[in-house]
Amino acid sequence: MSLRLGDTAPNFEQQSSEGEINFYEFLGDDWAILFSHPADYTPVCTTELGYTAKLKDEFKKRGVKAIALSVDDVESHQGWIKDINETQNTTVNFPIIADKDRKVSELYGFIHPNASETTTVRSLVIIDPNKKVRLIITYPASTGRNFNEILRVVDSLQLTDHHKVATPANWQQGEDVVIV
Repeated sequence: MSLRLGDTAPNFEQQSSEGEINFYEFLGDDWAILFSHPADYTPVCTTELGYTAKLKDEFKKRGVKAIALSVDDVESHQGWIKDINETQNTTVNFPIIADKDRKVSELYGFIHPNASETTTVRSLVIIDPNKKVRLIITYPASTGRNFNEILRVVDSLQLTDHHKVATPANWQQGEDVVIV
């Protein structure tokens, strides 16, 4: 069964670049952005993880924790982090899950047989503090994510959770909303 909006995000324990992660303990009462990438040391993935690190303050003010995932091992992640830090002029400040057994990838639907039966696609899930899935986006391997759009969606979700409003097309924080 595939993961859908409104489902409870599955908990898991898995090794990461920062040691063993229990996902629910990692989340605490925060929002999360869990995103998969096809492979370490690939150019598009390198830019995505570098940009995510640069957004640390933006995520923090929204109460969002970022966590990445691929089927590469911890040693590969740790070496790649050095490369990301150097080439992207940043410091990776979030864990990268080493999902060698594809357990988490299968739970979250990050393996797409039409793309590859063994590596993750470029997917992203936003999870709220109640552990509910609020957004699922999958990109083709050739297309990097727009993290400004991800921030916009988080802003919209957080606003609409607290007010009876909806956000129109291309809405940005502070702009007019629709009363519902």
